[in-house]
This record gives sequence, structure tokens and C-alpha cells, in this order.
Amino acid sequence: MGAAPLLEVKDLVKHFPIHKGFIISKQVGAVKAVDGVSFSIDRGETLGLVGESGCGKSTTGRLILRLIEATSGQVWFEGKSILDLEREEMRELRRDMQIIFQDPYASLNPRMTVGDIIGEPLQIHGIARGQEKDKRVRELLEVVGLASYHARRYPHEFSGGQRQRIGVARALAVNPKIIVCDEPVSALDVSIQAQVINLLQDLQEEYGLTYLFIAHDLSVVKHISDRVAVMYLGKIVELTDKESLYDNPLHPYTKALLSAIPIADPILTRERIILEGDVPSPINPPLGCRFHTRCSVAKEICRHEEPAFADAGGGHFVACHLVNK
Repeated sequence: MGAAPLLEVKDLVKHFPIHKGFIISKQVGAVKAVDGVSFSIDRGETLGLVGESGCGKSTTGRLILRLIEATSGQVWFEGKSILDLEREEMRELRRDMQIIFQDPYASLNPRMTVGDIIGEPLQIHGIARGQEKDKRVRELLEVVGLASYHARRYPHEFSGGQRQRIGVARALAVNPKIIVCDEPVSALDVSIQAQVINLLQDLQEEYGLTYLFIAHDLSVVKHISDRVAVMYLGKIVELTDKESLYDNPLHPYTKALLSAIPIADPILTRERIILEGDVPSPINPPLGCRFHTRCSVAKEICRHEEPAFADAGGGHFVACHLVNK
């Protein structure tokens, strides 16, 4: 029997209520952002979480860290139920669980120096103060490829890629065990994306980090991930190791996503699968399989019965009636 996973998520749900009325407000519906998500992440592993904008992947990352509260479900970290922890217990646990935000411009306080931004978590968690804190900040800056004198500067004096490196340094400051990378390179130029991805991989090797890597760019995810989970309209529809996913995708949605990846060879071509229509509203998702309204191979059962998320063989999980017959 293998070691227990570092992080385990089961039936995680987040419904944002929709209210109507000014004086007497009543709930008239809910946005089903995350609707029954389950997965686990082993120590030292990178799990890629991919899908279109609005599918609920960033919300999933925030639910795991309890930056927003879940409607229902369970999240276990090192066997401890996170969603049941009191405020002070959760505060202590945040040392082990950090996040790198998507926007390197909005996630850094423009009124604080870089040294204060990176040093703040060290002070809050009582890890280092004074000269010891300043020394640790300088070390962290050099670890992420910046200079120690950058500690005196402000965020507006840096490029997007440099700001994201500052965000990485801030996340590393408290020696976390897992980092949620919420689309950390999507706002950066392609050349800078590669630098930040390589930095994250080097840091993972050096510090034994575990990543939940959230992205919509499948080529980036292939480069950094060990396993990949594909999300559609609040649910995971396919989950397996990256080789199986890219070489043998089983879900029609995954096949369509992969067909959109450009090939870096002018001679080779790939058949492009064009999805019809728009993503349905998460307020009122379709009955049965949520993808059936855009699926070219959907059958009658897909319109009425929700497919089970089951192992199709070799740990390749998929939620599709056509595969799990």
C-alpha cells in the first residue's frame, strides 16, 4: 500500500447564491461554480488542473486554501480535515499551504517595498524578525533570480515576470509543503512564461514542493505536470497521468482542447475539433452529461443520465457514457 496523499479533496462543492430584491432579499438561484470535485495530490507531485475560463478551476484552488468557504465537501491535508478547523488552527496551517496569484500586478501591494512584501509572512508567523528577516528576504530574492538590493524597491519598478518572481518568493517565505499556482504565467509574455515555469520546477526539486497548477494552456501544463485533471462546468471530466492524457485522451471535451494546441512544425497538421455553441450557464447546467450540448458524439443517455467518474483502466479516470459502457 502506497503512502497517503498529501492533499485529498472529496465531493467539493461551491454554490454562490443569487439574491433578488433590495428591501426583502431572497435567494432566487445559485451559480454552481464547483459541483462535486474529487482528486488527490501526492507529496512532490504536480497536478495540473485545466479547463476553459469560468469552469471553476480557480475557485477550486481557493476553496482548498479556505480563501472562500465551501458549500459542502471535504478537504484533507496530511490527514487533517481543513474545512473543520477553527480560525487559529487554520492560520497555523497556512504556513504549509500557499498560493501564487494569476495577476502579478494586482497581487502585490503598491505601497509596500518588495522587502516588506516578502518579509510580512515571516513576521506574521513568527519565523523571523529584524536583521534575521532581512537576511531571509535577501536569500529568497536570490533564490528566485532577483538581486538582494531589489528589496528596497516598489512593485511598480518591476516587469511582469519580475513581479511574478516576487510572488513566488513570498509564497516560499514560510517553507510551505504545497503551493496552489493559480494561472501564474497566463498574464506573462511567452518567453517569460518559460522562465517562470523552469523556476517553479527548479524550486520543486530543491525544496520538495507539491503543486496544484491551475491553467488553461495545455502546452504549459504538459511541461510541468505529473498528472492532469480536465474540468468542465464545475466538474472534473478526465484525470490521468500526462502521457496518457496527451497520447490517448478519452473524453470528447479533452480531445477538443488538445486539438487546439498548435504544432511547432509547418509540415505536420492536426485535425481541429470545433466545439459548437457556448459554455452553458453554471446557474442552470444541462441535465445528464454537462458536455452533451456541445458534444458531436452525444447519445440519448448523455442527455438524461449523468456519467459516473470511473477508472477506464490503468488509473485513467473519465466521466463519459461512451467510454464507461
